[in-house]
Amino acid sequence: MIAGQIGVAREELFETLEDGREVSRWTLRNASGAGLTVMDLGATILTLEVPDRDGRLADVVTGFHRAADYMRDTAYHGAVIGRFANRIAGGRFALGGRDYVLATNNPPNTLHGGQSGFDKRLWQAEAIQTSAGEGVRFTLVSPAGDEGFPGEVHVSTTYAWTADNHLIIDYAATSDAPSPFNVTQHSYWNLAGAGSGSVMDHHLAIAAETYLPVDGTMIPTGEIAPVAGTPFDFRTAKPVGRDIEAADEQLARGGGYDHTFVLGGEGLREVAVLADPQSGRRMIVSTDLPGLQLYTGNFLDPAASGKQGRPYPPRSAIALETQFFPDSPNQPQFPPAVIAPDRPFASRTIYAFESEAV
Repeated sequence: MIAGQIGVAREELFETLEDGREVSRWTLRNASGAGLTVMDLGATILTLEVPDRDGRLADVVTGFHRAADYMRDTAYHGAVIGRFANRIAGGRFALGGRDYVLATNNPPNTLHGGQSGFDKRLWQAEAIQTSAGEGVRFTLVSPAGDEGFPGEVHVSTTYAWTADNHLIIDYAATSDAPSPFNVTQHSYWNLAGAGSGSVMDHHLAIAAETYLPVDGTMIPTGEIAPVAGTPFDFRTAKPVGRDIEAADEQLARGGGYDHTFVLGGEGLREVAVLADPQSGRRMIVSTDLPGLQLYTGNFLDPAASGKQGRPYPPRSAIALETQFFPDSPNQPQFPPAVIAPDRPFASRTIYAFESEAV
């Protein structure tokens, strides 16, 4: 790699962990100076700098200065989540006539892959040339029985950064046996700059007519409910915080928004727009997946010290996670989230950044 060369993924040693493993990071930038850094621990996005309406760059994702902090992190800042993102009820599911038991790391449920999911793994990485430009591809082998899941799964996550500030994320996976499978990117966004305060004044639009209500343990009840007439109606852009304190049982259960929106349409399509009126930064989310999890950082730890020593208190950043539906292995009415030898997985999500005038 050629240090400092625009458009080339530049690799460098990030940190050596206590167990002796070396963590590396890669930098991707375009001619404007905008870009991101990613690391092989968790295939994690460490920083992502984009311009405001005046061309000033700011890092809009939360995170930490040291790789070791990500090993201790329980909020999944910036990581790729698997083998199954979101929750599985009771840590149990049946598949192919067999019952499987998982760790209940979010009692009484399994969350984001279990005790040691993809976010805590050291992925293999290489700089590559994609059709959109330079990128980094991370690959991982999840062995049969990993965290209780069947089948050996080979998974890849590719990040590409374009000249016009689009982050293109391509996922691909194969398995030698049927297994539940659901990956997502778990960055938290604050378009005013990470650690700069609340995101409740950000404006959000989500192209969803319905969403998934949850029970008291945050598992979908099975109902697909209309957003019309509820605080979950983001069909027209509104401030994220406008209705978050409404007297609503669903909001009370999540401590705010922590729900899956059922996306209309098929194939790669625009599903959400997040905008910060103060800076003029906008982020347009496109995906080919059926769901979008909106999480308003309701339980972020204010005692955790982030980049530049800044805290990330509750509701200081927002996650927009493209994925299949939670608890799909136990709810056959949901879109199937199963990988198999004759059913490989491939998906694309794009986070496109732009700035708007006053």
